Amino acid sequence: MEALKPGAGENIPAENEIRRYGRQIIIPEIGWDGQNRLKQARVLVVGAGGLGSPVVLYLAAAGVGCIGLVDADMVDESNLQRQVLYAARDVGCPKARSARDRILALNPLVRAIAFETVLDSANAMEIIGDFDAVVDCSDNFPTRYLVNDACVLLGKPNVFGAVQRFEGQASVFAAPNAPCYRCFFAEPPGPGAAPTCAEAGVLGVLPGIIGCIQAAETIKLLLGAENTLAGRLLLVDAWTMRFRELAVRKDPRCPVCGENPCIRELIDYRAFCGVGKSGVAEENRSINALALKAMMEMDPRLKIVEIREPHESELVAFPNRSVMTLREVRQRRNEFDPSRVVVFACKFGIRSGYAVRLLVETGYAGKVFNLRDGIFGWMREIGKPFSGDGG
Repeated sequence: MEALKPGAGENIPAENEIRRYGRQIIIPEIGWDGQNRLKQARVLVVGAGGLGSPVVLYLAAAGVGCIGLVDADMVDESNLQRQVLYAARDVGCPKARSARDRILALNPLVRAIAFETVLDSANAMEIIGDFDAVVDCSDNFPTRYLVNDACVLLGKPNVFGAVQRFEGQASVFAAPNAPCYRCFFAEPPGPGAAPTCAEAGVLGVLPGIIGCIQAAETIKLLLGAENTLAGRLLLVDAWTMRFRELAVRKDPRCPVCGENPCIRELIDYRAFCGVGKSGVAEENRSINALALKAMMEMDPRLKIVEIREPHESELVAFPNRSVMTLREVRQRRNEFDPSRVVVFACKFGIRSGYAVRLLVETGYAGKVFNLRDGIFGWMREIGKPFSGDGG
C-alpha cells in the first residue's frame, strides 16, 4: 500500500491498526497522527439508546481509544426497533453492559467503560472530568441541561443530538468560543409540553441518521477540525428528507457561559425542568419503593396507575393497577376517585411525576403520589413479587 508509507518523524500505528484503519489513515486530513489522536482520545456517551447505538459503534470502529457509556436502563423489546446496538438476546440486560460487550466484539483494540448509573449532579463532574468530549444521546431535558452545564464548567465539548417522530437535531455545544446549549435553549419546556419519544414515537432509522452525524462531529473534534457544527443547529426532517441550519450565537447573558455567569456549580436539574421539587410540593408527593410496599400492605384499595405507552413492555404486574398513557391522564383526570390513594409509576419516575403534577395543579383533591425512581427503582429494591394483570 504505497499511500501508507510514513514520512519522516511520523508516529506509526501498529501493524494490526494499519490493517484495521487503513482506509481512514490514507485520508490526508487524518493520516498517522490523526489516527493516533483518535487512539489516545477518551469520549463519554451519555445514553446508550437510539442515538447512542450508532455513536458508540462508529466511534469504536474508528479507533477511539476509550469509550465510556452512561445508562441505567435495561434493554426492552420496544427498544429494538431503533437501538441497533442490541439483539433480542439482550432484552432484560443492562444497556451499558451490553453496549460495552458489543463495542469490544466489534473492536478489541479499544477500551469500553460501562457506567450503570443515572448521570446526576452528584456524579457528573467526576465522570465527565475523565473524558475529552461528551456525546449527549440522552432523551430528557434534565440530563441535557446537566450535561451542558458540566461540559461548560469542565471545558469539554458537548456533541448534541435529539430525535422525535421524523425530526432530528444535531449541534456541537460548549466548544472553545462556541455557544452552549443554554445559549439557544435558555429554558426547558413546561412539564408535559414536549412529548417523549414513548408518547410521540420515532422513526427507527432517524436516530441512526442523527447518531451518525454526532459520531462524525465527535471524530472531527478529536482530530482538531475547525468546520464542526459549533455555532450551528442542524435540523433534519426525515419525512421530506430536508436539511436546514439555524445559526446559534453565544449569548453574553447566558447564565453558565455568558459574560457574568451565575451558575458556577451543578444545580438540581429535575427541579429546574419541572420534574423535581416544585410548587406542588413534590417532596410530600414522592415515595420510594419501600414506602409504596408498606402502603400497599396497609391499604388494599390503593390504586397504582402505570404510565406506559402501548408498545412498552410490562415490567412489574402490580395488583390494583391500571395502565394509561400520559395523554390519557390529561384526558381522563376527572375520572380519578378522590377517596382512594393513587400512586403513579413509570420506568424512571419522570412521566409519572408529570402525571402527579397535572392532577395537583388542576385541583385534584385526593391523595396522589409518584413512585420516585420509578419501576426500575422498585425492581432494584423489591424485585418482581407480583403476577397477573392487576385490577
